[in-house]
Amino acid sequence: MSECVTALEYAGGILAIDSGMVRPQMAACYLLETDAALAVIETGNNHSSERILAVIAQRGRRVEEVSHVIVTHVHLDHAGGAGSLMRRLPNAALVVHPRGARHMTDPSRLEASARAVYGDEEYEKQHGALLAVPEERVVVVQDGGSLQVGKRTLQFLDTPGHARHHFCVWDEHSRGWFSGDTFGISYRELDTARGPFIFPTTTPIQFDPPALAESIERLMERRPENMYLTHFGRVRDLRRLADDMLASIEQFVRWGETFAADERRRERIEGAMMDWLVERARRHGVACADEALREVFEGDVTLNTQGIEFWLDHGRG
Repeated sequence: MSECVTALEYAGGILAIDSGMVRPQMAACYLLETDAALAVIETGNNHSSERILAVIAQRGRRVEEVSHVIVTHVHLDHAGGAGSLMRRLPNAALVVHPRGARHMTDPSRLEASARAVYGDEEYEKQHGALLAVPEERVVVVQDGGSLQVGKRTLQFLDTPGHARHHFCVWDEHSRGWFSGDTFGISYRELDTARGPFIFPTTTPIQFDPPALAESIERLMERRPENMYLTHFGRVRDLRRLADDMLASIEQFVRWGETFAADERRRERIEGAMMDWLVERARRHGVACADEALREVFEGDVTLNTQGIEFWLDHGRG
């Protein structure tokens, strides 16, 4: 792409690149820089590859320096562009959770299920055809495993709850986690003098409330100073945010149990969640108009409700 792509630059050689999905600063890909090598964490969708490559070039680096592409899990806003990006990075290995590897070497089931949800026209607009990654270029990392990016060590922690194919990536150099969706969503347009505003993402179909709460506590055991969210960017004040996340998960469970037998279950949960998010945002000091605030939350409310419903029907007990 010809235009300059802006990235948020953090200490320690970490840049958050806007993936270009849906609206500005909705989803990030990260570039991790060392003297000897580069790593990309999260790929966004097929259309995000050019943005990642543009930032690499703007930094005066070469695509041959990218040693690893890491996806925290295989949902399409995190890994949909893996096949496309890997074709442009000749020396990179794709690092993926053991449960997600098969979907990277054969993404046909991922694509078919996404097309069924979005319809072909919207799917093509958001993602495009998924490209397979050759099996020999895929590296599976187990819970507790590690790898080197230059002289920098990254460690991996299995973090189910949002998805069973999810890990988080610990960077000791920055004392931070690349948390994928485990530590929730915090959009920068909702920041106030009180700090970041955060809430869970419970996308179907593997939302598991106790597992998600346990994963958050496991992340906090490292006493991190930074959390690098895919949605979106770095957050701090992590104990407060972790407590907000844990309380929110409990609230999601209460809605599920309250409306489980209601004939208008989906409508009831969506309405309760939207009102709750707006009220929380107002108490947090977010000042934008109600219509704009509801527009920010709308897509996440829809997906979160679907995740709660799937848990009610298939996951409880």
